[in-house]
Amino acid sequence: MVPRFQADGCSRKPSNNVPNLMRAGMDLTNVGSIFTVAVGLVSRSSPFSISLRNLFMMSLSVSSENRMEYSKSSSKSVSQAQAQATEAMAEQAYTVPVFRQRTAEETEEYQRVSKNVGKGLAVIQEELHRMRIATKAQVESLEIQKEVKGMMRKRVDLLEEIPKLPDFLVALRPHTVWEKTPVKLFCTVEGNPRPIVKWYKDGVPVDPLSTPGKYKIENKYGVHSLIVSRCVVSDTAEYSAVATNQHGTATSKAKIIVKRPAGAGESCHLGLVPHLTEIHASKLDVSLLDRFPVSFGVEGNSIRLVCTMVVVPDLPNIPPIAQWYRDDKLLKPSKLVEMSVGGGAASLTLPHLAKDDEGLYTLRIFTKDGTAEHSAYLFVSDAAPSAPGAPGAPMSVKAYDINSDYVLVAWKPPNTVNEAPITGYFVDRCEAGTDTWVQCNDAPVKICKYPVHGLRVGHSYYFRVRAVNSSGISRPSRKSDKVTALDAAESERLQVIKIEGKYDIVIKDDDLEGYVTIPGEPTDVHASEIFKSYVVLSWKPPSPRGRAPLWYVIEKCLAGTGDWQRINTTVKLHSPRYPVFDLQDGQKYQFRVYSVNMYGSSEASAPSEPIQKVDEDGTELPIGVPSAPGHVVATRNTKSSVFVQWEAPKHLKHLMGYYIDGRVVGAKEWFACNHKPFKHTRFVVHGLIPGETYVFRVQAVNLFGLSEESQESSPIAVEPALATPSSPFGITMLSSDGSSITVAWKSPKHCGGSKVNAYYIDKRDADTLVWKEVNLNAVTERMCTVENLKEGTFYEFRVTAGNMAGVGLPSAASVPMKCEAWTMEEPGPAYDLSFSEVRSHSLVILWRAPIYTGASAVTGYFVDMAKKGSSEFVTVNQEAVSHRYLQVTGLEEGESYVFRVRAVNAHGVGKPSQLSEPVCAKAIPGTKEIVAGVDEETGDVFLSLEACEICEMSKFVWSKNYKLISDCPRVAVTTKGRTSRLTFTNPDKDDLGKYSVIVTDTDGVSASHTLTEDALNTMLELSYAIRHPIVPLKHGLNYEVLEKGHVRFWLQAVKLSPSVSYRFIVNDKEVTSGEGQKISHDVATGIIQMTVDHFTRANEGTYTVQIHDGKAKTQSSLVLVGDVFKAALKEAEFQRKEHIRKQGPHFSEYLYFTVTEDCTVMLVCKVANVKKESTLHWYKDDEEIVPDTPPNVMSGSCALPLPLFSRKDHGVYKAVLSDDRGKDTSVFDISGKVFDDIINAIAQIAGASASELVLQCTPEGIRLQCYMNYYTEEMKTIWKHKENKIASSEKMRIGGTAEMAWMQICDPSDKEKGHYSMEISDGVKTHTRTFDLSGQAYTDAYEEYLRLKAAAFAEKNRGRVVGGLPDVVTIMEEKSLSLTCTVWGEPTPEVTWFKNEQEVASTEHTRVMFDGGKFASLVINKVTPEDSGKYSINVRNKYGGEFVEITVSVYRHGEKIPEPKLGQAKAAATTPVLPKSPAPPSKTPTPTPSKTQTPAPSMKSPTPASTPISKSPTPTPKSPTPPRSVKSPTPPRFMKSPTPPRK
Repeated sequence: MVPRFQADGCSRKPSNNVPNLMRAGMDLTNVGSIFTVAVGLVSRSSPFSISLRNLFMMSLSVSSENRMEYSKSSSKSVSQAQAQATEAMAEQAYTVPVFRQRTAEETEEYQRVSKNVGKGLAVIQEELHRMRIATKAQVESLEIQKEVKGMMRKRVDLLEEIPKLPDFLVALRPHTVWEKTPVKLFCTVEGNPRPIVKWYKDGVPVDPLSTPGKYKIENKYGVHSLIVSRCVVSDTAEYSAVATNQHGTATSKAKIIVKRPAGAGESCHLGLVPHLTEIHASKLDVSLLDRFPVSFGVEGNSIRLVCTMVVVPDLPNIPPIAQWYRDDKLLKPSKLVEMSVGGGAASLTLPHLAKDDEGLYTLRIFTKDGTAEHSAYLFVSDAAPSAPGAPGAPMSVKAYDINSDYVLVAWKPPNTVNEAPITGYFVDRCEAGTDTWVQCNDAPVKICKYPVHGLRVGHSYYFRVRAVNSSGISRPSRKSDKVTALDAAESERLQVIKIEGKYDIVIKDDDLEGYVTIPGEPTDVHASEIFKSYVVLSWKPPSPRGRAPLWYVIEKCLAGTGDWQRINTTVKLHSPRYPVFDLQDGQKYQFRVYSVNMYGSSEASAPSEPIQKVDEDGTELPIGVPSAPGHVVATRNTKSSVFVQWEAPKHLKHLMGYYIDGRVVGAKEWFACNHKPFKHTRFVVHGLIPGETYVFRVQAVNLFGLSEESQESSPIAVEPALATPSSPFGITMLSSDGSSITVAWKSPKHCGGSKVNAYYIDKRDADTLVWKEVNLNAVTERMCTVENLKEGTFYEFRVTAGNMAGVGLPSAASVPMKCEAWTMEEPGPAYDLSFSEVRSHSLVILWRAPIYTGASAVTGYFVDMAKKGSSEFVTVNQEAVSHRYLQVTGLEEGESYVFRVRAVNAHGVGKPSQLSEPVCAKAIPGTKEIVAGVDEETGDVFLSLEACEICEMSKFVWSKNYKLISDCPRVAVTTKGRTSRLTFTNPDKDDLGKYSVIVTDTDGVSASHTLTEDALNTMLELSYAIRHPIVPLKHGLNYEVLEKGHVRFWLQAVKLSPSVSYRFIVNDKEVTSGEGQKISHDVATGIIQMTVDHFTRANEGTYTVQIHDGKAKTQSSLVLVGDVFKAALKEAEFQRKEHIRKQGPHFSEYLYFTVTEDCTVMLVCKVANVKKESTLHWYKDDEEIVPDTPPNVMSGSCALPLPLFSRKDHGVYKAVLSDDRGKDTSVFDISGKVFDDIINAIAQIAGASASELVLQCTPEGIRLQCYMNYYTEEMKTIWKHKENKIASSEKMRIGGTAEMAWMQICDPSDKEKGHYSMEISDGVKTHTRTFDLSGQAYTDAYEEYLRLKAAAFAEKNRGRVVGGLPDVVTIMEEKSLSLTCTVWGEPTPEVTWFKNEQEVASTEHTRVMFDGGKFASLVINKVTPEDSGKYSINVRNKYGGEFVEITVSVYRHGEKIPEPKLGQAKAAATTPVLPKSPAPPSKTPTPTPSKTQTPAPSMKSPTPASTPISKSPTPTPKSPTPPRSVKSPTPPRFMKSPTPPRK
């Protein structure tokens, strides 16, 4: 049991040998009261009185434990007992006063005592007897102790003669305590002579007088102690006790760590307390409420830190003054830092997180009494890398040593935990006002500094850095602050002179120097930065300098040679800084500088001292990274954090800070605990898993990179630091019988990191201030009955809790409780309300039964609840529940509730319990539920819970129906790490019910699971399967036919082990691998197979596979008989033939059709195993087709185009592939469904390409036409008028050409007005085109139709030459020439002949005739050369006419007949004979038609031909178009068609 301690941590247990009068004062007075009563009851005889007094005096030496027993029999007050004890010790004998001297009240009391004197004497005699025996034993014990002490003293005297160095028998122990609590360091030292012990704090002597009340140094019985009262964070130090005697010294050391709870003092804990920048007076009283916790962010995201507060008075226009700090640096509002205060909250928003933002954030608010502060750490982790394995981004990029064209950029390296080491960095710059970043260095620089030169004077720049390793380049760092390239020396050349203390006069050095042309030489040339990759030269500008612009020229030489070479040959250098990169390793150089301006150059400066990049040993200057940090120690902090300390490196080398890494014990991967170098040697690692065990390591950081890792710390479990528990609370009275009161209380809110295993109760009268202990031995339960109380008196109680670290502070005093017997018939209050399974909308409340049951047994309970802060309670259950738990549902997520319980018996409802603590309806993050399952190895049915948090003292407490499961043979509980399992030994229906588990010493981790009969049966089936295992199969035995006609029998198991065995059985006979079949298996895929090479009718039957794999076994069968076997045999024979076919040229894909975008149907096949000599021939209905392009079999694919596809293409098509190895044939029948499918495919493309309906007028009527890629009448085309289908008729003619579909309304009328549509169906989709022929559109079309109709009539009846005249006539002189033609017209036309545009009159030589109104003739008798010329005939009536020309050539006899021109016939040798018939002669030498005649329209004309064309795939209906000589009013097609013409 834990010893009881005072509040200051000192022991309260009295000594067993020396009476502790201060502790036993109450005990002695109570004993005295016993004897006072006894003396007043016995006779007055002196001997007895004397013996009684002697016995009382002897009792003073009785141990404190016995005195406590006597005190429990007292029933009088302390003051009465003390008075009577004093009187008993002062008098020699006790006498009873005479009766007459008593008052009335004394008489009544005397009579009452005398009445019970018999009983009192018996009790006193028994007590005296017991006291005598105890006293005798005590006296004997004292004698023995006295003798032992004498012997020890003799031994000590002998030992004291031997000299001995000081030695610590008990060394100092380190402590971690909370702020404002005391701590005691103690040690035991031996040595001869006795050593003197002095105390030190961090090596400084501890002086109790310097801070009175702070320190207390004690030395009792060789135990030396240092007590530090009311610790503060600054008491965190290393304390040492130094023991010294004449023979030497000995030292014992221990650390005291003082912490603030809940992160309130973490800033002080880490040594990062922000200093007050300035004091702001405030008249506001500010109290912080909800404070921002330790937070975690990711680069690129945003985060908001908020503290709520109460401000008195709350003035909206005067918010309190709030300051935010990061790592002791005051923050200012900017684009990257947004601050607000007001509305009861102060917030800090970081909209674009970077690792630069990581650190300890402190909010300081100025109040009336000073400041209110809160601090918490913000961790910012790396964003996803730009490439896998690439490093994180550098941070803290800053520019130093800014000059007119030179800047030194520095940064901090990122942490590399599991990534490859960083090999260098790229520095980028961006000119302000632009978004273009330019890389400054061509090769990565290996240190965290880089001199950037070549800047433009007066321009502003930003800089950023990227890290490089073997995996890639990191994301860029946050850009630096803006810097402007200016000459720093300019400001130094200004002097300010004050006149009369009022006026400032600014004088430039130029004014003092006078007129200077050539500048002076620079001075103090030296190396300001020396690294392995570069050296930075610096010097002082010249004086005098002159007013002209100045630049510098640098020269170098090997030290001592005097061979100077210019360095900056291409760059004008304006700054007194310059980085030199191309120096050789191991060589020493000297440098000198010239000043140059427009007037000339100065003398050279004095040479610099010899400079080299590396020292003689070849190590870098200054020497590389720091050494590894020293010993790393991790200690407990909170349930999710650990306090890590380490020793600084021996060689710091301009240390930037430290990186801390962590790793879960047993894992391989390390994780970064911080992402920005931390400056101190102690750090709190947050975000750890409660109960998990970790190790830590530390690396030091400087501008050269990261040091070697330190040694790992010892493993540490994440548990809260050990401390005394907080105070219990909620003391309530459960019952009272008039002489005792039973009280109960609630556990401390903070257990102090170890289990609370002791409670101590104190009591006092409500009217006094003195507390009395109720129990010296600890109480382990949270309930205690306090006896020996006075009825009718009001008492107060307080409780103190204890654990491994000691006894904590006592609780607040309870409310006064009256000690009177409870007689009500209703039950008393229930107590010990607790909660489990708290979720977002439900929880389970549990309680204990009342101690006081009333007049009858408790039959049930009512549970009431209310929202926190409300007094309106609602009864959860309408009917009382008999069990002591209840699930409450319907809660609001995030809302807090309080509960109370009322017990019920036959006489009514009893007192309500004390209110529970508020509980928030919200599950603990990471909460998991109980999982029911079956063990895969053993087949055991179990329930399991993995706790989301756990600590070292946590236990899993399982219950069934919320009754604790103790040693029950039906179940077994096992716990491993964070998981507990409840295993059923022999599960059946008796195990059904609701099981719950609570994880102790956590924030309420709990869960429940209802085991139903269905779920149990399912798990029992699975358990049976595991205990009687079978080999599970993915696929049972099946077969497939392979190439060459082989048949494969196979099955697939879920999993097979390498030791699997199996058998194939066919028709009750085992089959093994051999000729004709092959048996094998694959463990990886779980496949077992048998391949039969030649599958025949003999293979019909039943196939079975039997498998044995360890303890598991299974079998699968396949019945292959009847039709199933015939199908398999047929497929095998086919595959055999296919294999033979494929040995020669063959079709890998048989004929199929495709349709191109221009609606050409292609019959396609793919060929394989061909050679150059292979040929392919096409056939239709066994007649060979010779395509324009011969098929190329080597391309692997051949196609036969079928353009303008229509019904004429019906037939059976065949492709024959052959060579000397054989041939293969593919047949494709285009008929029936195949033909319909082709038409639908054409319709799909044509319908998609169809234009909108176009209006076209003709002399016969109005035509609607639609252009498309291809049209054939086989396509499913429907025309509709006002949603009514149109059938082709004389009125409505429907037709089309290869390029369009049309519908013509002949002789239109108003009935034909309305909405027209054309639908093309491709079997899947309908393509619709519409036209609205109404209103103005109809009117315009009708007028155009009438016009064209009149024009056609006129064209039909006009005068014209029907035929008979040639174009050219060649004739010999003296012959007669007859030009005769047939003319037509209605009415009969007039005919006029012309020669050379002169009208020809009828004469003897030239006769003009016109017979019957049809035949016109011009006859020239005996032609002469003068008759040569151009003749023409003009035929005309009222509708129009025609003009035809004839060229006549007359040659003389003997001359060569002139060759007729192209298209001319040769002239006849004789004079043509005049025809007797009016018809023109059949042999008229005029084969060339007249130019005025209209040619027949081609297939591509949008107007259908007047006669069928033989090449058209579709028969052309009778055309409504007028005869060909009539001029068509249709405009050219390209003006109306929305689609290009078909090619």
